[in-house]
Amino acid sequence: MTLKSLLAAVAATVALALPIAAAAHDGVRIVDPYARLSAKSGAVFFKMENHAMEDDRLIAARTDLAQKAELHTHIDDGNGVMQMREIEGGIPIVGMEQQSLVRGGDHVMLMGLTRSLQDGDTFTLILTFERTGDVTVEVPVDNDRMPAVQPDGNMHEMDPAMDHDTMMHGTEGHMVDGDAETN
Repeated sequence: MTLKSLLAAVAATVALALPIAAAAHDGVRIVDPYARLSAKSGAVFFKMENHAMEDDRLIAARTDLAQKAELHTHIDDGNGVMQMREIEGGIPIVGMEQQSLVRGGDHVMLMGLTRSLQDGDTFTLILTFERTGDVTVEVPVDNDRMPAVQPDGNMHEMDPAMDHDTMMHGTEGHMVDGDAETN
């Protein structure tokens, strides 16, 4: 085989492989997931990377670890008190960009845990996107993870000692108490 024919063969192979590689990366990938759990509830954090040109939106989450999994964010009530609220309409992620779910910001809230897990244990979380569809993620429990400093230099995550069981939840400010919500 001559050098010219070898180069032509390599070029043809690369040309055929590129569309396949691009298709394999088209959609949302979940990077560095972890959960912080208490006795009755927990929260899941991760980075979403959209490898598609089109925008997408995280619209739901589910797991057999909890009776309910909701997309939540934190909102200041105007008096300096942060309350967690369900996100209506999902969490958008722009095409070819990334979006982080962090403590003190957007996250997946788990309510009514069905079993207890320890640090290092994992559970399955299924995230549903408008465009990408279902993405299954194995999430490790890491209650000791320290808050990350964001690129703007601020710490956007909550105090690691914060107890999700005692925070206000829901669009009407319902307090989560184990398996049921009480006013």
